[in-house]
Amino acid sequence: MFETSVEHALDNLTLNDGMSVSFHHHLRNGDGIINTVLEKLYARNIQGMHLFISAIFPSYTSIIDGIKNGHIHSITTNYMNGPVAQYIYEHGLKGSLTMQTHGGRARAIKEGESLIDIAFVAAPTVDMAGNASGAIGKSACGSLGYVMEDVAHAKTVVCITDTLVETIDDPQIDGRDVDMVVHVDSIGDPRGIVSGTLSITKDPIGLKIARDAKRFLLQSGMIQDGVSFQSGAGGISLAITKEFVNILNDKNLTASFFTGGITAYHVEALEKGLVRDLYDVQCFDAAAIESIGKNAHHRAISADMYANPLNDARHIKDLDIVILGAAEIDCDFNVNVTTDMHHKIIGGSGGHSDTAEDSKLAIIVSPLFKGRMPLIKKKVTTITTPGEHVDVLITERGIAINPRRRDLIERFKDSHLPVMSIEMLLEKAHDLSGEPRAITPPEKTLGTVESRHGKPLATLFRKG
Repeated sequence: MFETSVEHALDNLTLNDGMSVSFHHHLRNGDGIINTVLEKLYARNIQGMHLFISAIFPSYTSIIDGIKNGHIHSITTNYMNGPVAQYIYEHGLKGSLTMQTHGGRARAIKEGESLIDIAFVAAPTVDMAGNASGAIGKSACGSLGYVMEDVAHAKTVVCITDTLVETIDDPQIDGRDVDMVVHVDSIGDPRGIVSGTLSITKDPIGLKIARDAKRFLLQSGMIQDGVSFQSGAGGISLAITKEFVNILNDKNLTASFFTGGITAYHVEALEKGLVRDLYDVQCFDAAAIESIGKNAHHRAISADMYANPLNDARHIKDLDIVILGAAEIDCDFNVNVTTDMHHKIIGGSGGHSDTAEDSKLAIIVSPLFKGRMPLIKKKVTTITTPGEHVDVLITERGIAINPRRRDLIERFKDSHLPVMSIEMLLEKAHDLSGEPRAITPPEKTLGTVESRHGKPLATLFRKG
């Protein structure tokens, strides 16, 4: 079961052309396993692999070599940016690219739609029974939520660690599902695991959006004892999180849970008793990593328990409020966080469309202009999250409520907030910047954006 190097591990694995391999992204730009394992597979001339990777970060550049040389045929992922995204946009794949959601990925693996031959798991700590945890060790990254379904369902599971211990009291991965453990000197650079300092925006536009979001939430009537909440790690989202926590404190309320990617701001609320539980699929900063190792009510959960639409016990089924971003939004409230206006891939859903669909109130927050271009389009370049699941758009110049939410429109009809139709917001943007010319998509297709249910939402294109 235990091997002293990746090379020795590969010697004892069945490696075939066309096989599928998976990796997770919890170490983010600090990951030292993905490039290493792929390069050693290339050296053995394994061709035509299907890469199932939960997300692709800028440092995962060995993927480019694999595409160039035919080692990688197809890719299924939830998110990508950086050099790999640029290369795929310019050169394509021999196979196809499938962009899933976090919940959709878990569903597809669990239901047998995504068949994984070997799951390579960068595991910060492993014990002598093969149990693993991301909460402890010199390369601790917190939760290992996005790889738990891979471990449960892959034909072969290889944990690669730089910290071996006798026993782990509270493992995130059950050693009974692990076939092989590889002990190496390092699985990554902790400075890249925590990719930058996450902080509240200081931009006046962003702060204006956060203040209006706070006012909207207060007037919505949604903030009651036991409310549940999710927000992202961007500057505006963190500002709203702080405001939300302040409301709980001022009103002497206790939230039931926060979920998604967890930061220091969520941890502070837990430690002050303002929220009962943190359900964590990914830690975004050092405070969250430390917390998950010491706070009993900071719980690592799988992507299946987080957002699998076929799991009736998923946590976001009980989610009240989610704060989300957008690269584009259109007059039907469809949201794009996958591509830019030229169809270049810049991100992906992650949990965006999962949480929008399940939550009682899905709020998009964004400046009205992105790089001098209007946020609102007549039609988004790529649909990441369908408009039927988006309730509100909050910008610095106005708030638009989806016409489907007649209850919210009625509630805010006499509000002092700048509530208006999304068409009026679009007109405001065009009055200030002019109407941008329409861009014809490239002729060559690259792949598909899937809904969490596995249905096609949009076509991805590559440069012609």
